[in-house]
Amino acid sequence: GIDIFTGKKYEEICPSTHNMDVPNVKRADYSLMEIGDDGYLSLLTSTGTTKDDLKMPTDAELAQQIQTMYDDGKDVVVSVLSAMGIEGIVAVKEAAGSK
Repeated sequence: GIDIFTGKKYEEICPSTHNMDVPNVKRADYSLMEIGDDGYLSLLTSTGTTKDDLKMPTDAELAQQIQTMYDDGKDVVVSVLSAMGIEGIVAVKEAAGSK
């Protein structure tokens, strides 16, 4: 399988008579409110609370895209995948109906 956060490929050999564990993956979209000086993002959840525990992605291209859209004053929405206690930003888009 391929790691959804790093893109690294892993291989597991297991007899066909055994069960394999499969991670439960969730995807959520959050509105970007602010990018802190420390690289942490302030995100707005669908319930109106803030989420301040995610850093800019390590993917330089994605991080630059987020920064550029934010600097241009666009309404930014980031997609976050979470699995096995790990969360990471995997995509960015402009909010529907924004200027």
